[in-house]
Amino acid sequence: MEYKTGWNPDVIIRTLCAFANDFENLGGGYVVIEQDCDVNGQPVFPPVGLADNQFDKIQQKLLAACQLIRPPYFPVLSLEEVEGRKLTVLWAPNGQNRPYKAPEAVTANKKTWRYYIRRYSSTVEAKGETEQELLSLAARVPFDDRYNQSARIDDLSKPLMQAFLQEVYSALAADECCERPHRISVAQERGAVFFSMKHRSGSSRACRLMWSGFPKARAVIVSKKIFSRARWHG
Repeated sequence: MEYKTGWNPDVIIRTLCAFANDFENLGGGYVVIEQDCDVNGQPVFPPVGLADNQFDKIQQKLLAACQLIRPPYFPVLSLEEVEGRKLTVLWAPNGQNRPYKAPEAVTANKKTWRYYIRRYSSTVEAKGETEQELLSLAARVPFDDRYNQSARIDDLSKPLMQAFLQEVYSALAADECCERPHRISVAQERGAVFFSMKHRSGSSRACRLMWSGFPKARAVIVSKKIFSRARWHG
């Protein structure tokens, strides 16, 4: 997660590009605008906040800047309120068309495009072997990050999803993810979608999940369970 005190297109677009490339397969990330942070990267409260008449301008600037990413990439934008002040939150899931590259300087007349990735908590340029590895990822999108083109929102069961999220103590249990389809397109809580299908055998025909347990008292003994298509009927 990145915090920005204001609209800085050069830094923000490079960060969005890095999240879209998702080099470590962590599921992307978030950019929070109008929120300051300290030297340790922790948010400082109260936040700076966004004036009511600036939200539309931010959207227009973001639209123009994201079109400069190659191929074009657009994060999910939402307006959130913290301590009575409004923040612009950009959710940048991993892109389906990676690798992505962004201009070094969005505002420059002569632009140079580079590949960017996340290294720990920083956005850095991918160079040399790292760049070659990033390019090779284009043909290896993780299974749980791929879109199911035949799936529909009606295939999901809201009660099953909420029950699973509550069982694993997920913060998404109190969220409106069941009401917002785009929240489920790239599943941050993949198990929530995995166990919330009304007809699992038809929607995930080639999917298997292996669960491994490591008892604290006997760390060398591993118990495993495999959930496969055969057990999903009914």
